[in-house]
Amino acid sequence: QVQLEESGGGLVQAGGSLRLSCAASGRLSSGNLMAWYRQTPGKQREMVAEISSGGYTSYAESVKGRFTISRDNAKRTAFLQMNSLKPEDAALYICYTKIVVNVEGAYREFWGQGTLVTVSA
Repeated sequence: QVQLEESGGGLVQAGGSLRLSCAASGRLSSGNLMAWYRQTPGKQREMVAEISSGGYTSYAESVKGRFTISRDNAKRTAFLQMNSLKPEDAALYICYTKIVVNVEGAYREFWGQGTLVTVSA
């Protein structure tokens, strides 16, 4: 089992910055994908950014150039640096990890509880 604990959310003015952290614990291999999703009421959960174990990253178009995902494998932690925040970035930010469990590609997915980001205009 894997546990993910997010932190770093809060209230920030538009144009400001926040840095989210996701600490992983449990049976976690180093070769896991980590990602940040966000969700607002009435909308589908949206992938914000993801990072592979090798450091390959991808971003939602809406956050490219403003958000940066990174990870510290030794500390089993992923980060999301969010700059130039906009009111539409306000959401519950949820950490995600995907672990491949065998050579056939079977995998397991785990989600955190989320950390709330509020952006005032």
